[in-house]
Amino acid sequence: MAKDVDDAEEFGVLQSKRNATRYQILVQIAERQPAVNQREIADAIDITAQAVSDYLRDLVEHEYVTKHGRGRYEVTKEGVDWLISQTDELRHFVRHVSEDVIGQVEIETAIATTELSEGETVSLTMQDGVLRAMSGGTGSATAVAVTNAKAGQDVGITNFEGVVDYELGFVTIVSIPGVQNGGSSAIDPDRISELAENHDVIAVGGVEAIVAAQAADLEPSIRFGSATGVREAAAKGLDILLLSSADLLSTHTNKLRDQNLSYEVVDVAQT
Repeated sequence: MAKDVDDAEEFGVLQSKRNATRYQILVQIAERQPAVNQREIADAIDITAQAVSDYLRDLVEHEYVTKHGRGRYEVTKEGVDWLISQTDELRHFVRHVSEDVIGQVEIETAIATTELSEGETVSLTMQDGVLRAMSGGTGSATAVAVTNAKAGQDVGITNFEGVVDYELGFVTIVSIPGVQNGGSSAIDPDRISELAENHDVIAVGGVEAIVAAQAADLEPSIRFGSATGVREAAAKGLDILLLSSADLLSTHTNKLRDQNLSYEVVDVAQT
């Protein structure tokens, strides 16, 4: 089991079922220590007592928990630190849901693809990164129009049901070396042009990236605040080619990982 935990170590409780169970067990130990009844923990989090025993053994091996004798355990400083880090992740996620998701669902705006009337049930789709609404309630996601609109106009919608059926976008990242390492001149502009043909949006981050885009005769759609802009575009189903200066690369990838968005970093160095 130790190897499985090592493999999952980089993932938080929202990405790893194993880490979610570790989190629950550590919380239970912290509440009950030093006398820990494995059967009570098993019942509390709905797993087997044998599974609790396996997790306890592994947590001791990884120095998250100290065993003081039969049935006596204590969470270590390392274990407390890990709990805090995972709790911070959960707190961030809950804040995102409450502020960015729930807080925005009362009235949304879409583009009408047919003429719509106030009070009419509409079907929702996502096209080109923009929410669209059309007459009828036959889609995977529906809502109710709160304004009148002709085709092509913006329309207010509320009372959402279902889930808009679309795939998240993918981000292809080209890391542009810093100027001291060759900058944009180290990159093949023809290769960047080829990549751009298969993407919906071009984004740049950093001066070297701006020059690389110019060399490839590309006009970026996202230039300022690109880390946030790329994340938002990918979350709305758009495929993005991102040219990023090497020193800004981690800023972009961290944003994408935070939202579980897929990306790859490709090499387009001059040969």
